[in-house]
This record gives sequence, structure tokens and C-alpha cells, in this order.
Amino acid sequence: MSFLNSFKNKCVHSKFPFDHWELTEPLTDLMIKEICEAKVPEIKINYDGTRAIDGGGGEYRTGDPTGGAAGKIRQFVTKENYKNFPNLKKFIDELCNIETAQFVGSKIKKDLTKSYVRVEIIADRVGFWLKPHCDIKEKLMSCLLFANPDNFESEELGTDFYDKNLKVVKTVPYKNNYGYVFASGPNTWHGLEKKEIKKDRRCLQVNYVTFLTDWKVN
Repeated sequence: MSFLNSFKNKCVHSKFPFDHWELTEPLTDLMIKEICEAKVPEIKINYDGTRAIDGGGGEYRTGDPTGGAAGKIRQFVTKENYKNFPNLKKFIDELCNIETAQFVGSKIKKDLTKSYVRVEIIADRVGFWLKPHCDIKEKLMSCLLFANPDNFESEELGTDFYDKNLKVVKTVPYKNNYGYVFASGPNTWHGLEKKEIKKDRRCLQVNYVTFLTDWKVN
């Protein structure tokens, strides 16, 4: 129960610029290994400042759960491929556990008991950036966990948080086995300024969502 233990015992809650929790050691070493070794598809993309490349704006809005035009380079953990990620499947099982959903929901003030879990292995490559945005309405919980075991990439590659004027006021450091959680909403502006990525920025994106996925909270 690495995620729940981290949230209960190894997290720091901050209210600025919006409510969020920074988590230490939410993953096991074997989970980190699977994130780093996953074969995330690589195709030529002209990065437009969004991960989904769905043409949407940055405001809190209804989104495209398929990932839009970038769907081909998104590596979700599903019932079709989970056997390639046995340790991340354990992580998903933990998130689907009602105890985990109730505890996290009590913190972020969202009912997660009837939601679904979506987990995506991310490899943000050279040239990637992310404009200030609020996550789509269908995401009840937004979470990004970092995998940087050799400290090859700079800690500056962590997520940038913005105030209401879209000024960067905080960067969550891109440290190995570290990350953050917040409840998506109209004031949760975050992104990634244009920075140097040497090879790739490996992360695990974790969401409780309202739309159907392979993994239901139970």
C-alpha cells in the first residue's frame, strides 16, 4: 500500500497557490523500474503545449478522454497490457480499493467511491512543454508521480504551478519517487515551462475519473 502509506505518513499539504499534497515514496522500486523501462511509442510531434493535443484551451473544461491526436503515444495501463506491468497493476489495485478511494476523497473533498482509475506511463521527450492549464472536469483527482532514479534529468523538470495571473509561483521538484496530488478545479493552473529535457521525463499520471476505464473503484 505504498500510495496510501505515502499519503497518510509522508506527505506535505500546501494551500498556495491552490490546495495540493506533495508525496514522498508513493511507489515501490519495482514500479519505478516498470515506468522507466516501458516502451512508450515515439512518433514525430510538433508539441503545441498540451499533452493530449486535443485542440482544447487551458481553462477548466470538458475534455477528450481518448487523448485526442496524441493518443498513439499515450501508454495507458489497461486490461490488454497490464501483464507487462505486474507491479503497476498492484498499484492500480490499491487505487481501486475502497479504503484508498475514501481516504483520498476525504482529503481532496471529492466522492471517489463511484469513480474509475486511469493510469498512464509518460515519457515527455525533447522539446515537450506544457502550457498553463486546468485539468478537464472529468478528472476528479490529478496526480503526477516522478521516476528519475539516476537523477539524469534536472529537478527543474517538475511541474510548475501558477497563480491566477498565470505567473509561475512554485515548481514541484522532479525528484525520483516524488509527486503531487490535487483536486482538479477552475483555479488549479499548472504546466511545464520550456526547459531542457536531455532524454525523457518519465512520470506516472494517475487520475480518478468519472468516465469508464478498465479499472473501477470497488
